[in-house]
Amino acid sequence: MILFFVHLVPSKMSNYLKVMSRKRTWTPVAVDKGEFKAGSEDAIFRALALRSLELPVKEMLSQGLERDLPDDPGVIPALQSNMADEDKHDLALSYVVDAHGTVPKYELEAAKIREAWLSNPSHPILKTAILERSVFFVLLPMFRFCGDMGLRSVAADISRDEQTHVLLHAMCAKDIGEISTPALNKLRRATVAWVADGLLTNTEDKYLDKDFWIKQSDSLYASGKAAGLAETQRARMPSFFETSNVNLPKYG
Repeated sequence: MILFFVHLVPSKMSNYLKVMSRKRTWTPVAVDKGEFKAGSEDAIFRALALRSLELPVKEMLSQGLERDLPDDPGVIPALQSNMADEDKHDLALSYVVDAHGTVPKYELEAAKIREAWLSNPSHPILKTAILERSVFFVLLPMFRFCGDMGLRSVAADISRDEQTHVLLHAMCAKDIGEISTPALNKLRRATVAWVADGLLTNTEDKYLDKDFWIKQSDSLYASGKAAGLAETQRARMPSFFETSNVNLPKYG
């Protein structure tokens, strides 16, 4: 009797699932009210008003699921996972707003910006990729360099999610052949400029300089990198022993 041994070669794991596996589970919690960096307050309240873009990102991803997607079994689970993250981000930022309040004028202006993103005719997956890479990755470092303990902790956790979001959405946009447009680029820059309008120009402290943040967005849009934000990787984050338990996220 001749025995034939068949070696089963495991199928290649989806690139989308590989990226998604990098995520860490965390739970938003209420935060205490602290002090924002002096001179950044106006810009921070503007940036917080743009939390209204979190759920529209979820809506755009939902719209993307209805379009033609890459032929990869991991695409849909990855996008659905990111949609769930947006609810978490919205809740975490809402806790910050509960502690600090809002500026009604900025909330109304942010609503108009939200509608501009939703009404832009570009592919919804492409819009999320541009919005997260060159807007959110400007606002989150601003929160970390200028925020109080609670906001800095929230920004750090959202940033970890957004790193995977940006990669996944950029991969998807590329795989379906979508590229940015002048109108989308203009909207991206106008959004960041609106936030930065609450800062000064030509200041010694770059984190309080309007042009600094706009330049970082320009760089992120053009190359996916922002040399001016390299310190984000080693920015001082609140240590457990010096932070109220109220300001610490729950993991797992």
